[in-house]
Amino acid sequence: MKNDLSSEKFIPWAKPDFWGKEKEYVLEALTSTWISGGLFVDRLEKGMAQYFGSRCVLAASNGTTALHMAFLALGLKAGDEIIVPGFGFFAAANIAALMGAKPVFCEVDPATWCMRAVDVERCITPKTKIIVPIHTYGNVCEMDEIMRLADKHAIAVVEDAAESFASRYDGKLSGTYGTMGSFSFQATKTITTGEGGLVVTDRQDLCDVMALYRSHGLMRKRHYWHELTGHNFRLTNMQAALGCAQFEKLEDIVRERSRVHMQYKEHLGSFDGVTMQVFQPKVDAVLWAMAVKLAPGSYPQGRDAVLHQMLTADVETRPGFYTAFDMKHLHRSERLSVCEQLSAQIISLPTFPTLTNEQIKYICKELKGFRR
Repeated sequence: MKNDLSSEKFIPWAKPDFWGKEKEYVLEALTSTWISGGLFVDRLEKGMAQYFGSRCVLAASNGTTALHMAFLALGLKAGDEIIVPGFGFFAAANIAALMGAKPVFCEVDPATWCMRAVDVERCITPKTKIIVPIHTYGNVCEMDEIMRLADKHAIAVVEDAAESFASRYDGKLSGTYGTMGSFSFQATKTITTGEGGLVVTDRQDLCDVMALYRSHGLMRKRHYWHELTGHNFRLTNMQAALGCAQFEKLEDIVRERSRVHMQYKEHLGSFDGVTMQVFQPKVDAVLWAMAVKLAPGSYPQGRDAVLHQMLTADVETRPGFYTAFDMKHLHRSERLSVCEQLSAQIISLPTFPTLTNEQIKYICKELKGFRR
């Protein structure tokens, strides 16, 4: 039966995969009675610190609160501006707006779909406090150029690496170029804790402030004494247990995501109805989502119609990210032609490590079949 989400044939856009010890570790956390904080939180942070080679790693309740902690530690306040790409997930822009700051949206590269220094520079004003590169779909922005620009103007950089865990730029892990890097462990991400996130930095002063904001502003040496007006951004021990099990299998996960990426390239790379995202030679990408841009001449019915057509073929797909210009009820932005084109023409295809080669072949066959 077509479009039956419960059918065995239905291919979801994403799903979490479990690799071995997830149940064992979560049960261990549960029976320990340390279900809020605990040893698995410490273990996850220490393991990540070693992996990233960073002085400070703080787990958070999700990727958005990780960004919020970073912004608070950098002193972002009402009237300040942050620069974000006009095409990408809106977590950073939304948090900035909630803090009374102004998100300023820059154009993106038409090939990589990521922020470029040349576009950021046009947006810098005396009010610019933070630049937020978003590493969309697992790609990585041109961090060498962005960091040179940020250093020139003495502006902090917070990398939104929610979609690029384990991706590298010039051999260095995404999230480790900027002043801070934030990650997401949401259910669709490369490794998952259900919900969850992480901040990495080499600056101990920022780490100390974020640790306070994460836990009500409390100093643990003195019960119920608040150093500042903090939040509760903590990750639970049970979630961290899930993350530890996933992290142990990172090599397997990366290998399988690479296979999925290569299979899509094999089936769609030479198909003239779609354009694939470009990954520059410096980028070693771990794909979060396989997205392609549909050629209007090949798909005159439009991207949204194709989303529906794919669903009738038992394949769940998603659109590209909407722009701030589309969401005038939330943000103000000038028109950005590349971002608007990407938003209207990108379709994101199923991407997860246990997606089989046969399923990928079927997805691509159906997408090609809807070309007119």
